[in-house]
Amino acid sequence: MISSIKQSTGSFTRCDFLPRRQRCVAKSDVVSVPSSANVQGFKCSAKPLYMCSVEGFGSRSIGSKSGSVCRAYEAERSQPLDLNIELPDQEARSETAQKLKIGIYFATWWALNVVFNIYNKKVLNAFPYPWLTSTLSLATGSLMMLVSWAVRIAEPPKTDLDFWKTLFPVAVAHTIGHVAATVSMSKVAVSFTHIIKSGEPAFSVLVSRFLLGETFPVPVYFSLLPIIGGCALAAVTELNFNMTGFMGAMISNLAFVFRNIFSKRGMKGKSVGGMNYYACLSMLSLLILTPFAIAVEGPQMWAAGWQKAISQIGPNFIW
Repeated sequence: MISSIKQSTGSFTRCDFLPRRQRCVAKSDVVSVPSSANVQGFKCSAKPLYMCSVEGFGSRSIGSKSGSVCRAYEAERSQPLDLNIELPDQEARSETAQKLKIGIYFATWWALNVVFNIYNKKVLNAFPYPWLTSTLSLATGSLMMLVSWAVRIAEPPKTDLDFWKTLFPVAVAHTIGHVAATVSMSKVAVSFTHIIKSGEPAFSVLVSRFLLGETFPVPVYFSLLPIIGGCALAAVTELNFNMTGFMGAMISNLAFVFRNIFSKRGMKGKSVGGMNYYACLSMLSLLILTPFAIAVEGPQMWAAGWQKAISQIGPNFIW
């Protein structure tokens, strides 16, 4: 960097930039800086100058008429420098952050799912009406999202009739899977239900292979063997085995597989995603489930069960 050039006459040699042992003393290598502020072909500036390129420096022989060309620009003028400086790989850092974010989502989902299952089982033990319990779960989630949209915690989605038509088969599969899992938990232990539901990857691969014609690598099929074997072992050794509970978990697996397939195929290109998509799915499932819950169980059964639960447990049942 040349810090400044004063307007007094001065000179420097090309050799002044070289190591001491390589310097030369030829008079022809002297370059004079004129005292004039603006001479034809030469402009002086009192502002700091930054050297950006040098051509022919140190390459000409002594006595040659062609001089070295030095280009510079003033400090207040921006000019990109091609210095080949390697900046941190922003793409790799972004990918690492995304993986960490997804890992946090998985851990949070798993932890909240454990809490949900424990409380769901406690409710079903005192109030064995899985259809109403499933309906209330969907209603609570839908209400939370409606409040979030109303107070602008979340931005309301922009939907049309085509969106809801496409979402309908997804909601049907979601409703069946949700109710079937709750029915299963009302009949057997939560641990048994989720051991059977852990076989969902096997259902997903088999359905995709035989109904959709998709193929997978051989290691994928081998990875299913311990899953299927573990589910079979748990079913055989379960002390309180119940066929209704077992079939509920199996139906839930199959329904959620079709839900994922319908969602991936039908919702491509749709602008609604993430939390808003799941909120819309819950609301539509609530509309589908409510009439079936009334038909299967009904208000009279719910009222009798409610009174019994309150008399046995007390106000804590509401909590």
